Amino acid sequence: MLTKRDLLGSAAMAVLAVATAKANPVSTPVIAQDNAEWPSLLEAKDIAEEGFVYGLPLVMNYAVMQEFAVDRNSGQFKAPFNEINNMHHVATPADTAIITPNSDTPYSFVWLDLRAEPMVISVPAIARERYYSVQLIDGNTYNFGYIGTRATGTEPGDYLVVGPDWKGEAPTGIKQVFRSTTPFTFTAIRTQLFNSDDMPNVEKIQAGYKAQPLSAFLKRPAPPAAPKIAFVPASTAGIRNNFFEYLDAALQFVPETPTDKAVRAKLAKIGVGPGKTFAFKDLSFEHKAEILIAMKQGNSKVDKWLASGNKDINGWKVGSFFGDEAFYNGDWAMRAGAAKGGLYGNDAVEAMYPYTRTDATGEALDGSKHKYTITFAPGQLPPVNAFWSVTMYDGKSQFLVKNPINRYLINSPMLSAMKKDADGSLTLYLQKDSPGADKEANWLPAPDDKIYLVMRLYWPKPTPPSILPAGAGTWQPPGVKRVS
Repeated sequence: MLTKRDLLGSAAMAVLAVATAKANPVSTPVIAQDNAEWPSLLEAKDIAEEGFVYGLPLVMNYAVMQEFAVDRNSGQFKAPFNEINNMHHVATPADTAIITPNSDTPYSFVWLDLRAEPMVISVPAIARERYYSVQLIDGNTYNFGYIGTRATGTEPGDYLVVGPDWKGEAPTGIKQVFRSTTPFTFTAIRTQLFNSDDMPNVEKIQAGYKAQPLSAFLKRPAPPAAPKIAFVPASTAGIRNNFFEYLDAALQFVPETPTDKAVRAKLAKIGVGPGKTFAFKDLSFEHKAEILIAMKQGNSKVDKWLASGNKDINGWKVGSFFGDEAFYNGDWAMRAGAAKGGLYGNDAVEAMYPYTRTDATGEALDGSKHKYTITFAPGQLPPVNAFWSVTMYDGKSQFLVKNPINRYLINSPMLSAMKKDADGSLTLYLQKDSPGADKEANWLPAPDDKIYLVMRLYWPKPTPPSILPAGAGTWQPPGVKRVS
């Protein structure tokens, strides 16, 4: 599963060289290595490098779609296309399909197939004090629309989601129309959970979320069903060995746009794209070597963007790198960095995600060696309209950390049970062992290894004090301090 960070490191790229013979080739004709149209070594390497950066989010998204909606034996399967799956729990260390999973809000998922007809997403009335959001993400990993507390309010409503080629009119009763750039889209619904006793209330709300074809909404006969697709299985081994073959598969469902026309034309030269087939196993040794080098260099470019594409504030990386097609505007490194940093993140106005792997001095966070604290000064808690959290992840995998008290985060709904310092400040204790019974309410268990921290600010306040605009706000996250 490409969303597992270890597949994206340079070590994983090296594995490609020895694992190619075990690849599961796509069952279509191959391009012979002596094809006269095949680019020179240098050109092929440049195309592959750019293509890796461009295609990384598409392959990651395609793999999640496989695990969530196609492969019933994936271990992460949620529901078939156009059916909502409601999770009656927050994410745990067992949830490994998506890196840096959110454990604040029970999720509801639905993968939409918009080929035959549009889909109608319906939401119930929700209390004003409870945050919820419906995030619409297409196959390009663009956030193309929002329903929810911030975007549309808390009243009930019906919303139409249409594919790139739909030309109809919105029927009466539809509050808003959202257009995807791709025929398959991912819908992530987040419903705020106040505490463990609140889950029955969340389940009642989740039961009110509906997804139905437009014909069913209008009580009319359904149009002919879209043809069945033999999706290329997206296994861990397959992706590791065949990145471009899986990009080839993903691109069948990502229509070309003016923004990506140039890079798609380049990819076609090496047999990647609709009607093409990239066959790594049939390349010459020299071309294989260049492609592998290109992928490693492309991966390094993504890591470089992740390291420099945000502003460093007290050791935290603060930036805005999720949005719609216009937001990215063809910046493939930003899009790939966003996906690798945390696939399916929100627009900045919906949520901000300061993250860090270091303490305030720049030293790497390591729970096996040190204890840490984060202290919010009096009156300096994260300024949000909804709620905030600090989540602990394993620094290598970016998955949640198993711990004896099953606590993966500390968030604002927990404040009433937490202890304030004498001056009114709030200190969080980040360490692998309990800080003691008197401080345990403020304890965020850490792994016995490298640490990755993500702060989530849902519906950040737009006026001072605020973390917005990203990287230049009047509020700044406090640095992580090592306990001497």
